[in-house]
Amino acid sequence: MIAALDKNHVIGSDNAMPWHLPDDLKFFKDNTLNKTVVMGRKTFESIGSRPLPNRRNLVITRNADFQAPGIEVFTSIEAAMQSCVEDADEVIIMGGGQLYQQMMPYAQKLYLTLVEAKVAGDTVFPEWSLADWQITSQYYHPQDERHAYAFEFVILQRTSHTSRMA
Repeated sequence: MIAALDKNHVIGSDNAMPWHLPDDLKFFKDNTLNKTVVMGRKTFESIGSRPLPNRRNLVITRNADFQAPGIEVFTSIEAAMQSCVEDADEVIIMGGGQLYQQMMPYAQKLYLTLVEAKVAGDTVFPEWSLADWQITSQYYHPQDERHAYAFEFVILQRTSHTSRMA
């Protein structure tokens, strides 16, 4: 899973990210490029209703008639995950809130941007316990002229079970 969240786990407001952090966008790109990304329909629409380049894009929606060029549409998480069985690399869950909530028990790796802010929002990342995870990478980024908030990149590996999903 990959997400940027504030101190209250807020990840979105009105189907958009509540901040613009250019280095977080680079972190996202660096950790998803050439991998399979899985997102809900609202997340797909929030990124401009276009597939992310150089990635396999899976969109989960209840609407069986939903289509868009360059994506694969699934009406269930199970069907989407079954389509990934042969994928050589990790599968990255990239939102939104409902998908994160449903997939958290299966995630093996978390790529998080912990934003040092408390913002208003209507979508949150699920709770997780550090006791189930080991920090494998951590990097602090101060607030600067390009970033309204300080933040920290943290990569965590689950210690309680194994899965190919991130």
